[in-house]
Amino acid sequence: MKRGATFSAEIRAAVAAVAASAAALSASSEAGLDGADPLRDLADACLNGLAGVARLEAGVAALKVRLAADYVRAATALASPAASPQECTVREMAVVAEVACVLTVSERTAGAFLSDCQTLSMALPLTLGALQAGTVSWQHARIMVDETNNLDRAGAAALEAHFLDPAAPDPARGCPAGELVPGRFRAKARTWRERHHPASIETRHTRCAADRRVEFVPDRDGMAWLNAYLPADAAAGIWERTTAAARALQGPEEARTLTQLRADVAATWLLTGNGTAAGTRVGTPGRIAGGLAGGLAGGGTGMAGLAGGVPSPRAQVLVTVPVMSLLGVTDEPAMLDGYGPIPPSMARRLIAEGADSFYRVLTDPRDGAPLEIGRSSYRLTKAQRQWLRLRDGKCPFPGCNNPTLDNEADHLLAWAEGGTTGIANLGQPCPKHHRLKHGSAWTPAGASKDDPPGWTSPSGRYYPSEHQDWEPPHWPLDVPATDEGADDGLPADPGRDPELGMPSDPFPGWHQFTAAEVDDSGWPATVEDSFPEDLLLQCA
Repeated sequence: MKRGATFSAEIRAAVAAVAASAAALSASSEAGLDGADPLRDLADACLNGLAGVARLEAGVAALKVRLAADYVRAATALASPAASPQECTVREMAVVAEVACVLTVSERTAGAFLSDCQTLSMALPLTLGALQAGTVSWQHARIMVDETNNLDRAGAAALEAHFLDPAAPDPARGCPAGELVPGRFRAKARTWRERHHPASIETRHTRCAADRRVEFVPDRDGMAWLNAYLPADAAAGIWERTTAAARALQGPEEARTLTQLRADVAATWLLTGNGTAAGTRVGTPGRIAGGLAGGLAGGGTGMAGLAGGVPSPRAQVLVTVPVMSLLGVTDEPAMLDGYGPIPPSMARRLIAEGADSFYRVLTDPRDGAPLEIGRSSYRLTKAQRQWLRLRDGKCPFPGCNNPTLDNEADHLLAWAEGGTTGIANLGQPCPKHHRLKHGSAWTPAGASKDDPPGWTSPSGRYYPSEHQDWEPPHWPLDVPATDEGADDGLPADPGRDPELGMPSDPFPGWHQFTAAEVDDSGWPATVEDSFPEDLLLQCA
């Protein structure tokens, strides 16, 4: 750095923040191990050091953002006005090339980095401030840039305020954005963006549905990718159905992993249709070759029937629909389990056509959350299992993204130790974290009917679980908002009758939330695990 160089106040503040973080980290590393348990003190010091390094890395990333953004502004101010668009383009290329050489990265990487720096410094002040303070990482900041892309300034400000401003009108629930792994933060940010996008999700879905396609991408070592770009309901149904068939094949004598079984099941279904050699295992070369000829000769009826001797199971996909959206009064997105927001027309079609691959769930019209279903015996009802899927959305272990269909219901406080079989004492960890709970000192606790359990580590640190971002449904514009208790013709509490003060419900059976099998009409059929009517999910 040349002598006499000066920086902006923002850069000086960023440098000071990095220096303070480095000093705190150095002081932590020099602290003596004076406790009664030096080994435990060392372990705690290492964890504290890792947390300090993460904050230091975030501060350095913020400093790089400010330096790069200021360099672009300075280089632009130093240059004379461009005489043509071509000259302007060349100057931009020169700036990108300079930064690429300084950072020793490719020009494409440098260009993307400068674009992110411009967005963070000019349009996302809360995100850049959180990055400088070390409360979010560079990955979180990059996700915020991606998810605010194509939003206007007001929309971008609302999105980052939802996750980074506790004083926002409706802040995100559960652990702060910086405590979510980047993948889970992206899912939550995308969900919020879909709900609040200025363009209707119906309009965007109609436009994108025209681009549906299947792609074949060759890969190394004799492998290839087969990608399908489909409407969310079709893709989710295919995924869940394939997963269920793969899990049915697992057993002591099955050496293939669940991932391998999914691929074999999908290949068999696509190549063989119904299939004829019921005794042959799914995915074997002989089964695929023989089934291909027989299936295509028989008309290629697709996924119906058997695949490799395994009955095609019903998918188990939850569709959560706001009441007013179901009735067609508002255009709020519905939520498809494992995917996120979908157009309300898609949800209404799934319900109206009685699609038995989907479990329909209606949210409370007051606050957007469903109600608890209880049981006093050890065994869970199917409805309770579906409730856990609805509450948690995935394995509740921090950072885990394992979808609900693969997870296992589990008592937080063991039944033998006095634990009840209520939703507040139940979790649904994936097999990996279920084993972790029973084989180590990791302990889940703190669940409620709306909140999944957090986890306490062997070192005594508590890590909150990700919460579902429920939002109150939108009321129709022609229903005036009045003060509480005002006599406006509508009750303050809708009560147990969903038709009171609402348009006529074309689906009167929506309140019967059961995970029971359904007949061709879409109504629950009698099953072994049935339960009394007073345990059905209703608006209360």
